[in-house]
Amino acid sequence: MLKQQLAELIAQSPLILTDQQQAALIEYVQLLVKWNKAYNLTSVRDPNDMLIKHIMDSLMIGPLLQGNKFIDVGTGPGLPGIPLAILYPNKQFVLLDSLGKRITFLKQVVYQLALTNVTIIESRVELYQPKQPFDGILSRAFASLLDMIKWCQHLTDQQGRFYALKGANPTDELMQLPENITLIKSHSIIVPLLFAERHLIELQKK
Repeated sequence: MLKQQLAELIAQSPLILTDQQQAALIEYVQLLVKWNKAYNLTSVRDPNDMLIKHIMDSLMIGPLLQGNKFIDVGTGPGLPGIPLAILYPNKQFVLLDSLGKRITFLKQVVYQLALTNVTIIESRVELYQPKQPFDGILSRAFASLLDMIKWCQHLTDQQGRFYALKGANPTDELMQLPENITLIKSHSIIVPLLFAERHLIELQKK
């Protein structure tokens, strides 16, 4: 049962979620499973695997994020943006993707889960011009660090951070960072029951 599995996963983490938040995450997974058949949103098919590889993988970076206003670039089916928006109802999340069918799915998710802190944007990231800079730019399996910086620099100011979710520590990519970007930290992330390396790369403009 998904409810029990999620509760057990959360119990193995430092995270605290209400029953209502856990129910919203389960509903999101159920929507993902349902829409995946027609829209091919993720290669992960099993809902129990989704809890580990998508939900917990996204949630575990939450405590490392600084600020209140974030953009999830190349969000795909809403990862990590949707789980983080459920975890932090007082923070604002813009979810950006250029593919129409993903946007359609995300709008349905926001509607069904009544998420008031999520804005869905259909655009290529380099063409999107925010009214105000974001505190953090989130990227999960979106691009290399170099591409992320090149396409997303205009989305934040000197105080903002880049947060890239990676598997193994991307040593080669870190050696190629532009001169105006500094590595704050490479955080090693432990995801319950995920037997693979995970890192959150935190960058900032100099």
